[in-house]
Amino acid sequence: MTRRGSYAKGVAKRDDILRTALEVVARVGYGHATLQALADAVGLTKTGLMHYFSSKDELFAEVLRRRDELDLAAFLPDDRAADLGDAVAGAIRHNADVPGLVRLYHRFAAEASDTDHPAHGFFVERRARFCTLVEGRVRAEQAAGTLSADLDPEKLAVLTMAVADGLQGQWLLDPALDMAGTFAYFWEAATR
Repeated sequence: MTRRGSYAKGVAKRDDILRTALEVVARVGYGHATLQALADAVGLTKTGLMHYFSSKDELFAEVLRRRDELDLAAFLPDDRAADLGDAVAGAIRHNADVPGLVRLYHRFAAEASDTDHPAHGFFVERRARFCTLVEGRVRAEQAAGTLSADLDPEKLAVLTMAVADGLQGQWLLDPALDMAGTFAYFWEAATR
Protein backbone atom coordinates (compact mmCIF):
# COMPACT_ATOMS: atom_id res chain seq x y z
CA MET A 1 0.00 0.00 0.00
CA THR A 2 2.87 2.39 0.66
CA ARG A 3 3.96 1.81 -2.90
CA ARG A 4 0.60 2.88 -4.32
CA GLY A 5 0.62 6.08 -2.25
CA SER A 6 4.15 6.87 -3.36
CA TYR A 7 3.12 6.32 -6.98
CA ALA A 8 0.15 8.68 -6.60
CA LYS A 9 2.39 11.30 -5.02
CA GLY A 10 4.85 10.91 -7.90
CA VAL A 11 2.09 11.38 -10.47
CA ALA A 12 0.83 14.44 -8.61
CA LYS A 13 4.34 15.92 -8.42
CA ARG A 14 4.91 15.30 -12.13
CA ASP A 15 1.62 17.06 -12.88
CA ASP A 16 2.69 19.95 -10.64
CA ILE A 17 6.01 20.19 -12.50
CA LEU A 18 4.26 20.23 -15.88
CA ARG A 19 1.72 22.84 -14.76
CA THR A 20 4.49 25.05 -13.38
CA ALA A 21 6.75 24.55 -16.40
CA LEU A 22 3.87 25.48 -18.69
CA GLU A 23 3.37 28.73 -16.78
CA VAL A 24 7.10 29.52 -16.68
CA VAL A 25 7.71 28.81 -20.38
CA ALA A 26 4.64 30.83 -21.35
CA ARG A 27 5.98 33.74 -19.33
CA VAL A 28 9.75 33.68 -19.97
CA GLY A 29 10.22 31.31 -22.90
CA TYR A 30 12.15 28.09 -23.36
CA GLY A 31 15.56 29.77 -23.43
CA HIS A 32 15.07 31.36 -20.01
CA ALA A 33 13.24 28.45 -18.39
CA THR A 34 16.28 26.84 -16.85
CA LEU A 35 16.07 23.55 -15.02
CA GLN A 36 17.19 25.33 -11.87
CA ALA A 37 14.43 27.93 -12.18
CA LEU A 38 11.84 25.19 -12.71
CA ALA A 39 13.20 23.14 -9.81
CA ASP A 40 13.06 26.20 -7.55
CA ALA A 41 9.48 26.92 -8.66
CA VAL A 42 8.30 23.45 -7.62
CA GLY A 43 10.42 23.15 -4.49
CA LEU A 44 12.89 20.56 -5.75
CA THR A 45 16.58 20.38 -6.49
CA LYS A 46 17.60 20.13 -10.13
CA THR A 47 18.42 16.46 -9.54
CA GLY A 48 15.03 15.96 -7.89
CA LEU A 49 13.31 17.55 -10.88
CA MET A 50 15.13 15.28 -13.30
CA HIS A 51 13.94 12.25 -11.33
CA TYR A 52 10.60 12.75 -13.12
CA PHE A 53 11.98 13.28 -16.66
CA SER A 54 14.92 11.73 -18.52
CA SER A 55 16.04 15.06 -20.02
CA LYS A 56 15.14 18.72 -20.37
CA ASP A 57 13.91 17.96 -23.88
CA GLU A 58 11.57 15.24 -22.58
CA LEU A 59 10.24 17.65 -19.95
CA PHE A 60 9.50 20.29 -22.57
CA ALA A 61 7.96 17.76 -24.96
CA GLU A 62 5.57 16.89 -22.12
CA VAL A 63 4.90 20.61 -21.59
CA LEU A 64 3.79 20.82 -25.24
CA ARG A 65 1.59 17.75 -24.80
CA ARG A 66 -0.04 19.35 -21.74
CA ARG A 67 -0.54 22.61 -23.66
CA ASP A 68 -2.41 20.71 -26.37
CA GLU A 69 -4.60 18.93 -23.81
CA LEU A 70 -5.57 22.24 -22.22
CA ASP A 71 -6.17 23.94 -25.58
CA LEU A 72 -8.36 21.09 -26.79
CA ALA A 73 -10.40 21.18 -23.58
CA ALA A 74 -10.76 24.97 -23.80
CA PHE A 75 -11.50 25.40 -27.49
CA LEU A 76 -13.12 22.10 -28.50
CA PRO A 77 -14.53 20.67 -25.28
CA ASP A 78 -16.99 18.52 -27.22
CA ASP A 79 -16.30 17.04 -30.63
CA ARG A 80 -19.29 18.88 -32.10
CA ALA A 81 -19.67 21.81 -29.70
CA ALA A 82 -17.90 24.56 -31.63
CA ASP A 83 -17.32 25.58 -35.20
CA LEU A 84 -13.94 24.11 -36.11
CA GLY A 85 -12.64 27.26 -37.80
CA ASP A 86 -13.64 29.36 -34.79
CA ALA A 87 -12.04 26.85 -32.41
CA VAL A 88 -8.71 26.85 -34.25
CA ALA A 89 -8.79 30.65 -34.52
CA GLY A 90 -9.50 30.82 -30.77
CA ALA A 91 -6.50 28.62 -29.98
CA ILE A 92 -4.31 30.74 -32.25
CA ARG A 93 -5.62 33.92 -30.59
CA HIS A 94 -4.77 32.43 -27.18
CA ASN A 95 -1.25 31.63 -28.38
CA ALA A 96 -0.60 35.33 -28.85
CA ASP A 97 -0.71 35.53 -25.04
CA VAL A 98 1.92 32.79 -24.60
CA PRO A 99 4.79 33.59 -26.96
CA GLY A 100 7.23 31.44 -25.00
CA LEU A 101 5.14 28.36 -25.73
CA VAL A 102 4.86 29.29 -29.42
CA ARG A 103 8.67 29.59 -29.60
CA LEU A 104 9.10 26.25 -27.83
CA TYR A 105 6.62 24.62 -30.20
CA HIS A 106 8.38 25.90 -33.31
CA ARG A 107 11.82 25.04 -32.03
CA PHE A 108 10.81 21.52 -31.09
CA ALA A 109 8.77 21.02 -34.28
CA ALA A 110 11.93 21.56 -36.30
CA GLU A 111 14.17 19.53 -34.01
CA ALA A 112 11.63 16.70 -33.74
CA SER A 113 11.99 15.89 -37.42
CA ASP A 114 14.97 13.90 -36.10
CA THR A 115 13.49 10.56 -35.04
CA ASP A 116 15.80 10.46 -31.99
CA HIS A 117 14.41 13.70 -30.53
CA PRO A 118 12.26 13.16 -27.41
CA ALA A 119 9.40 15.14 -29.01
CA HIS A 120 9.37 13.21 -32.31
CA GLY A 121 6.57 10.89 -31.23
CA PHE A 122 4.55 13.78 -29.85
CA PHE A 123 4.65 15.67 -33.15
CA VAL A 124 3.82 12.58 -35.22
CA GLU A 125 0.87 11.79 -32.92
CA ARG A 126 -0.22 15.44 -32.83
CA ARG A 127 -0.33 15.68 -36.60
CA ALA A 128 -2.34 12.47 -36.87
CA ARG A 129 -4.78 13.55 -34.12
CA PHE A 130 -5.28 17.02 -35.59
CA CYS A 131 -5.80 15.73 -39.14
CA THR A 132 -8.24 13.06 -37.94
CA LEU A 133 -10.18 15.71 -36.01
CA VAL A 134 -10.38 18.11 -38.96
CA GLU A 135 -11.21 15.36 -41.46
CA GLY A 136 -13.99 14.06 -39.22
CA ARG A 137 -15.49 17.50 -38.70
CA VAL A 138 -15.33 18.31 -42.41
CA ARG A 139 -16.99 15.00 -43.33
CA ALA A 140 -19.72 15.55 -40.73
CA GLU A 141 -20.42 19.03 -42.08
CA GLN A 142 -20.43 17.69 -45.63
CA ALA A 143 -22.96 15.03 -44.59
CA ALA A 144 -25.09 17.74 -42.96
CA GLY A 145 -24.92 19.84 -46.10
CA THR A 146 -23.12 22.77 -44.45
CA LEU A 147 -19.85 22.24 -46.35
CA SER A 148 -19.39 21.51 -50.02
CA ALA A 149 -18.99 17.87 -50.97
CA ASP A 150 -16.22 19.02 -53.33
CA LEU A 151 -13.85 19.71 -50.43
CA ASP A 152 -11.15 17.09 -49.86
CA PRO A 153 -11.17 16.54 -46.06
CA GLU A 154 -7.62 15.12 -45.96
CA LYS A 155 -6.09 18.00 -47.91
CA LEU A 156 -8.08 20.58 -45.95
CA ALA A 157 -6.78 19.04 -42.71
CA VAL A 158 -3.16 19.27 -43.86
CA LEU A 159 -3.65 22.84 -45.09
CA THR A 160 -5.37 23.85 -41.85
CA MET A 161 -2.45 22.64 -39.78
CA ALA A 162 0.09 24.19 -42.16
CA VAL A 163 -1.65 27.56 -42.10
CA ALA A 164 -2.10 27.56 -38.30
CA ASP A 165 1.52 26.59 -37.65
CA GLY A 166 2.87 28.84 -40.39
CA LEU A 167 0.99 31.88 -39.11
CA GLN A 168 2.43 31.35 -35.65
CA GLY A 169 5.93 31.17 -37.08
CA GLN A 170 5.35 34.39 -39.01
CA TRP A 171 3.91 36.04 -35.89
CA LEU A 172 7.13 35.29 -34.01
CA LEU A 173 8.88 37.44 -36.63
CA ASP A 174 6.14 40.08 -36.79
CA PRO A 175 4.04 40.32 -33.61
CA ALA A 176 1.72 42.83 -35.31
CA LEU A 177 0.36 40.02 -37.52
CA ASP A 178 -3.26 39.21 -36.73
CA MET A 179 -2.87 35.43 -36.63
CA ALA A 180 -6.44 34.61 -35.66
CA GLY A 181 -7.96 37.03 -38.16
CA THR A 182 -5.75 35.74 -40.96
CA PHE A 183 -6.60 32.15 -40.07
CA ALA A 184 -10.32 32.99 -40.05
CA TYR A 185 -9.91 34.48 -43.53
CA PHE A 186 -8.21 31.29 -44.72
CA TRP A 187 -10.89 29.07 -43.22
CA GLU A 188 -13.70 31.11 -44.73
CA ALA A 189 -12.03 31.08 -48.16
CA ALA A 190 -11.27 27.35 -47.98
CA THR A 191 -14.72 26.29 -46.83
CA ARG A 192 -16.87 28.78 -48.74
